[in-house]
Amino acid sequence: MPTIETRLLTHVYSPATVFKNTAIENINIKIASGSSVGIIGHTGSGKTTFVQHLNGLLCPSSGQVFLDGEDINASKASRRDARFKVGLVFQYPEYQLFEETVYRDIAFGPHNMKLSKAEIDERVHEAARFVGLSESLFDLSPLELSGGQKRRVAIAGVIAMRPGALVLDEPTAGLDPKGCEELMRNIEAYRHETGATVIFVSHSMELVARYTSRLIVFDSGRVVMDGTPEEVFSRSEALRAIGLDVPAATAIAGKLRELGLDVPENCYTLSGLKHAICALRKGGAPC
Repeated sequence: MPTIETRLLTHVYSPATVFKNTAIENINIKIASGSSVGIIGHTGSGKTTFVQHLNGLLCPSSGQVFLDGEDINASKASRRDARFKVGLVFQYPEYQLFEETVYRDIAFGPHNMKLSKAEIDERVHEAARFVGLSESLFDLSPLELSGGQKRRVAIAGVIAMRPGALVLDEPTAGLDPKGCEELMRNIEAYRHETGATVIFVSHSMELVARYTSRLIVFDSGRVVMDGTPEEVFSRSEALRAIGLDVPAATAIAGKLRELGLDVPENCYTLSGLKHAICALRKGGAPC
């Protein structure tokens, strides 16, 4: 599985025009193989521009992106290889489904990899299993599916290429709470079973608190925080200053501390908050 690194990564839209916009600037990040990373920031902070560089969809204005030490923009061939190694799932990917059947949509990527029919079939079934998609839907048009099913088909189409890293831009946008929970459990199971790196952009503080071990915070095109969820969410005032919030559990824990209750500051998930409250009733162990 690849290690991803960016060095002085900068991207400028519409350079040399009055519409010039520096979306990201001098981003230095290294993401270890097999990790689970959340990327947060307010709208326009540079999150999506950043992740679109990780598989060569966007080329840097300056700086470099490396997979296992190799510059992915060194040649057209290296960019093509990067797109198979780093799978990118766009926000609202279901709008990009275009094949006649669900099966053919999932098989599109493996087909472009020039795999045999048997290998493609194996990957389609494997990817459907990973995202919790019933094989009974394979012969249907994607247009006949629900929104949540379309999202699963789109993600399965990327997983079918067996990327070493899976990058998802707002994977749960528009889904109901149950659909969000099911999808994130599927993605986490995929990471554990395959050892893949998972990177996802989200506006949901609850999701990144529960499903990541590292958070990278963007503001105005720069990385302003980088650490564990506990470290990042402990800086609630700094987060609010750049237009972000903290998980509901963190906010509730803060209010309880204001009331004089001895609630630990490292409560940023509902399960952690529950344990803290139970510990108070029993005479107090930490989260």
